[in-house]
Amino acid sequence: MADVARRAGVSMATASRALSNHPHVAAETRRRVLAAAEQLSYVISPEASRLAGGTTGRVAVVVPHLSRWFFATLLDGLESVLREADLDVLLYHVGDADDRRDFFHRLPARRKVDAVVVLGMPVADGERERLESMGVHIVAAGGQVENYPYVSIDDGEAGRQAVDHLLLLKHRRIGMIAAVDPTEPGWPANPGRSRAYHEALAAAGLPADPGLVVTVPWGGLSGADAMARLLSLREPPTAVYAHSDEVAFGAIHTLRRAGLRIPGDMSVVGIDDHPMAELADLTTVAQPVREQGTAAGRLLLSLLSGAETGGGLTVPTRLVVRGSTAPPRR
Repeated sequence: MADVARRAGVSMATASRALSNHPHVAAETRRRVLAAAEQLSYVISPEASRLAGGTTGRVAVVVPHLSRWFFATLLDGLESVLREADLDVLLYHVGDADDRRDFFHRLPARRKVDAVVVLGMPVADGERERLESMGVHIVAAGGQVENYPYVSIDDGEAGRQAVDHLLLLKHRRIGMIAAVDPTEPGWPANPGRSRAYHEALAAAGLPADPGLVVTVPWGGLSGADAMARLLSLREPPTAVYAHSDEVAFGAIHTLRRAGLRIPGDMSVVGIDDHPMAELADLTTVAQPVREQGTAAGRLLLSLLSGAETGGGLTVPTRLVVRGSTAPPRR
């Protein structure tokens, strides 16, 4: 910068203001400084500018899965907003229990970030304490983390939309395939989506049959196994509510292998509106995944600017009726 100032015939302070587009610099002076900077191939160091402002310009993003479409899409939306704001993303993949334990153990030493974003994963009490020890803003996206600003759907509402749809079609024996994340031992199946099933049946005056509920690890193969267990019952259900579309795909696979018609013999509904749901003709409850990522990014930028924000943002879901659901046959 000293070379730029000398060539433009101005002071270091004036050169700095001109290069940072300060309004109180004459147009001709700014032109000379920019011309000198171009001749010398000089660019402002973002790192130096951030240090001078007391910030790092970095955001840590913690994600449990990278290969699943939900997390990749969520991350894409978040990163697009942060990139436009000239913020760097430090990605931390905690793919198993060991990765997760190591990450939270080392977390307080990773203070060289302005904020932490947690994508689609619950946070235990001990982990929450480690996060808060950093003294930076914390935002959750794709799931609500208590005490932090968040962007999420209402899982209970999404579950009610799915189960109420089956009830409106006059199904009275409805199975549920609940899914747990195998990388998060000790955490139950999505409580909102499970609670919605029981509340919907109770509202319709139907008894809850524990035999109609199967809990399996998250994934298509597990959904296929769960559907086989439901078909083995003396009185199988006439419809199945799956916690996710990926689990529902597995259920559909088993039904087709068994020679059963969908929806003639069995209706199936999922949640998420996976990119393959339309091709599978699956009735589902759609959630705006990328939009949750972009909303979380905007929420974070507001926090970094010092603005007051509410506790969180709940984005709406909607029922998408396709060819996998119909009234039960007589």
